Amino acid sequence: MSSLREVALLRLAAQRLVGEPHATPADVVRFATCTQAQDFPAALSALALRCLERSVAAVTRALDEGEVVRSWPMRGTLHLVAPEDLRWMLAIGPPRVETSAAKRRRDLGLDDAVLARARDITVEALEGGRRIARPALMGLWRDAGLDTDDYRGGHLFGALAVEGLICLGPTTGRRQDVVLVDEWVAPAPELDRDEAVEEWAVRYFRGHGPATERDFAWWTGLTLTEVRRAVPAVRDRLERLEVDGVEHLMDPATPALLDGCRREAKGVLLLPAFDELVVGYGERSAVVPPEHATRVVSGGMFHPAVVAAGSAVGTWRRPRKADGPPEVAPLTSLSKAVAAAVPARWSAYPRA
Repeated sequence: MSSLREVALLRLAAQRLVGEPHATPADVVRFATCTQAQDFPAALSALALRCLERSVAAVTRALDEGEVVRSWPMRGTLHLVAPEDLRWMLAIGPPRVETSAAKRRRDLGLDDAVLARARDITVEALEGGRRIARPALMGLWRDAGLDTDDYRGGHLFGALAVEGLICLGPTTGRRQDVVLVDEWVAPAPELDRDEAVEEWAVRYFRGHGPATERDFAWWTGLTLTEVRRAVPAVRDRLERLEVDGVEHLMDPATPALLDGCRREAKGVLLLPAFDELVVGYGERSAVVPPEHATRVVSGGMFHPAVVAAGSAVGTWRRPRKADGPPEVAPLTSLSKAVAAAVPARWSAYPRA
């Protein structure tokens, strides 16, 4: 039987935060299936931390070239995904969230006619390979008489993204422009629902494991019933690990990955807000001490974390002075070794 401490170290290796990184940003999201991305600068840093060229510029190039796309494939939340995965994820990921979103749109007076009008305006503005800033698109809707106040514009935008009409693509400065999915994302083989959920399960446990079925259900937003139907079909491709009587699943290659970088895994990392090492699991006690959980995750915000030996030991903020170290708020107290490592980690931290 393994411990939560070992689970945390294995997750570091599985997520390529230690050891040999992925070659490209596209490889990162393809391996993990997708990564959290509502905080855009943090999402860029999170991918950069996991790939060979540890730079935000490399991730930005991948977005500009369409090798990575940003959309709402699951949980009603922005994620970075590989283009060939976007359509099947949209087909199975958002329906439960979309049910509540549709009710909210009705409450706001966004009926089918309004959606159809927004759709037509959007296609007219973007077809032919054109791109537009999100505020400019909403301006076109307003010019056509559509009400975008009181979050109506955001709900319209989300509906068109979830149905697969638009996504966020190339960057302009510090933002992404809106593009048509069918023009920006090449066609890819379709998966039926069972195939898609099974593929998703393998890739989740490969890129996040050791993790539980409940972790996978939370992360995707799928029902636990559907998850428990899919996992037996792929169990022979995964390795089982029992922790406190609970089954965890992972890629069979992960223990060897950790063995090759265990010393590094016991070191110090600075992770951005909403990093998958924290947000990627329903049960986070392997990485976040339960007695300090609200210091790391509060009010829907996943704070940037200082991690030592796989466990969160503090949160951090960018330095007030350009040449200073980050401001760290310890969960208890930092050892001298951890405190000494933070400035060096900041100097190597990928940021714009």
